[in-house]
Amino acid sequence: MCKSGMLLLFLITLSVSSSAATGKWGSKVTGNDIRYTSTEARSPLRDFAGNYVTVVYLENLNVKKIGRNSNASNVGWLLSQGYRVIELNYAGHLNAVSPKINEDIIAINDSIAAGAFCGFSNCSKYQSYVLFEGYRIERNIPYFEDDPGVYNTPEQYTSGDSLRMDIIYPANASVAVPVILSFSYSNSYATYDPEKKTLTDANKNQRLNLGYTLAGFNDSFLEGAPANGIAWAIADHPKYCPWGKGKPLNGPNDTYKSYQTNPDAARKVKSAVRTLRQKGASLGLSGRIGIFGFSRGSTAGSLAVGDRCVHDFENSGFNIGISDDVQAAVLGPGVFDYTQIYNVLNDGDANLEVRCNWAWGKLGENFERWQAMGAAYLVQSPATAPVFFFYNTDDERYYQDQIKHFKAKLDSVGVPSKTLVNYGTGHSVPQAKESLTELYDFFKRYLRSPMASRKRR
Repeated sequence: MCKSGMLLLFLITLSVSSSAATGKWGSKVTGNDIRYTSTEARSPLRDFAGNYVTVVYLENLNVKKIGRNSNASNVGWLLSQGYRVIELNYAGHLNAVSPKINEDIIAINDSIAAGAFCGFSNCSKYQSYVLFEGYRIERNIPYFEDDPGVYNTPEQYTSGDSLRMDIIYPANASVAVPVILSFSYSNSYATYDPEKKTLTDANKNQRLNLGYTLAGFNDSFLEGAPANGIAWAIADHPKYCPWGKGKPLNGPNDTYKSYQTNPDAARKVKSAVRTLRQKGASLGLSGRIGIFGFSRGSTAGSLAVGDRCVHDFENSGFNIGISDDVQAAVLGPGVFDYTQIYNVLNDGDANLEVRCNWAWGKLGENFERWQAMGAAYLVQSPATAPVFFFYNTDDERYYQDQIKHFKAKLDSVGVPSKTLVNYGTGHSVPQAKESLTELYDFFKRYLRSPMASRKRR
């Protein structure tokens, strides 16, 4: 860069930042301390609790940099948007590759959640992100307008909020890349303050609440995807309500405790996929989309997998007319067919066994309605997206049953699928090198290779 260009970049960075500090951070990836630089924006973004929205920017990795902008340019842009930026300099270390880099991603999120990262106790625990060099972020993109009359809580919530997503993408990319979409396993929702007698924003935009998502489960999969040449996005869970609440307008309180309902959930999932595809085109993404899901996020994301066309699901929300097909899915423990919940009683799904008939009537008398609540119903032909399942056998037993039946449905129509079992313990996501590599390789196979367009039937 010429001297005048370097001076201009320096002046731009100076105008959007207020202070910078340097120090050392203990990296699990390198086995040593690495240098960090933290810079504050002049007009910082803060979350509802007043903490700083933060980007931890990983640079000088041993990974091909797809975004062609310089790190200085991207950091300057992030500062101009109001982010606190903490740059971690890996100095080209041989271990700064996938999936080894995921160990540091886990450590970063755990430290932010604990309020102790690089000397900061006030990084947002709800809106902080790990970005690879070359990547930028588009936050809070609306993908559906919620209907308060579905879950009816709180009773003062009568005008629907927008459900939103964040997209992390390589800026000025050298090649169009695919993207993995996940639906949060933290629920955003409206909150009523009885003292002020008004709705608040306290629990909006909770999709990256570290205590319930990435840090809570040491989940590094999404944020590690760029090391594999894949962008990522995270969307509000379609149940815009506390997970343990929700009821029909005239139904018993907490009828919908710990589960979601259709057509509401399916409409939102499909609208999210369409919105990601439409928005991604302007960000230079390839249009090829995978789903990554765990727990309640797996139940939600699975609704994007099948090829059956249900008019009530397809024609609601944003960007109607754009394809809502996905090309692959990796799904952890979830619920995929509610008609199977009575196969074994008292195997962990007691909330469903007790409450689903409150919402949908008795299974034997309303079988088609129950069937339409789960993802297995939407699988109709080989045009369904391939699926990679994962679970641990010491997790709740009903998850094994759900995956077994969903996989059998896929097998019956010739859809490729595979299963990873006992990669860890309990209700958890894969963290080890071998299992992460399997999952990333699965996405690279199906998101990068040309495939014929799926046709809804």
